[in-house]
Amino acid sequence: MDEELRSLTERLRSESGASAAYGRLMATEDADELAAALTEPGQPLWARELVAFRLGAAGDRRAFEALVLLLNHREPQRCASAACALARLGDPRTARAAAALATNELRVAYALHPVRLLAELRAPEAVPALITTLERRLRPHDPHRAVALACVEGLGALGDVRAKPVLTEALAHPALAEAAVRALARLPKA
Repeated sequence: MDEELRSLTERLRSESGASAAYGRLMATEDADELAAALTEPGQPLWARELVAFRLGAAGDRRAFEALVLLLNHREPQRCASAACALARLGDPRTARAAAALATNELRVAYALHPVRLLAELRAPEAVPALITTLERRLRPHDPHRAVALACVEGLGALGDVRAKPVLTEALAHPALAEAAVRALARLPKA
């Protein structure tokens, strides 16, 4: 069992009180049963997260909407598990959804995992979304330094020359300067 699934199952086992429903959802290999549990009224959040993760990790696109909602959740652990499952899912809508979440100023406090997911996906939407998000984080007294740092690191990993101006601007921010130097060094020389 991989580390992401192990961590998720331990956390959700605890949330569920190790209930029989938890045991059933963990044990079943029937994708249709899991998908039914995803949309069944009255399901607790832990059950929806578990089912969405299992379906997403298996490449079942019925989990897409639930995973996108979890990617933008207020609890970082749920965001992280959703990002992991979305990366494995292989749904072409994922990058567009992650870009929308990363650039949504009303939800910027929850943008860390969408930003990291964009860098991992390496989709066409990634560089423009990370540039936009980072530009907004370079304002004076912005409280979302972790999001800014993730943008800098992601832009460095993507190695796209379009990021050079915003990465150069990030050099002036002490919390980002070291990462910006590394990111600029990864850009192709023009």
